[in-house]
Amino acid sequence: MDFFIADAMAQQGGAQQPSLLESLLPLLILIVLFYFLLIRPQMKRAKEHRKMVSELGKGDEVVTGGGILGRIIEVNDPYVTVELAEGVQVKVQKDTITSVLPKGTMKDA
Repeated sequence: MDFFIADAMAQQGGAQQPSLLESLLPLLILIVLFYFLLIRPQMKRAKEHRKMVSELGKGDEVVTGGGILGRIIEVNDPYVTVELAEGVQVKVQKDTITSVLPKGTMKDA
């Protein structure tokens, strides 16, 4: 009958519950990983885009989000007027401009 007593003592010791830090550590690691791999680079790209949009000026050659290539002829607060070809002008929002091209790009295209 001694073997029953040994089993009872083993059950009493049981496994300990992990501490709060041990249980939250994987979650904290995931949050840090998401911040450095996803959130921080996206914030950096958004900051660079805001800077590029604020520096737009007359004569810049740009590409819009729709892929339209043109030269800025007028800059207003929320909009810019882009000349696509001689006599063809469109008004677009500043935020839709994706990139500023080097001078002379339109002549090559």
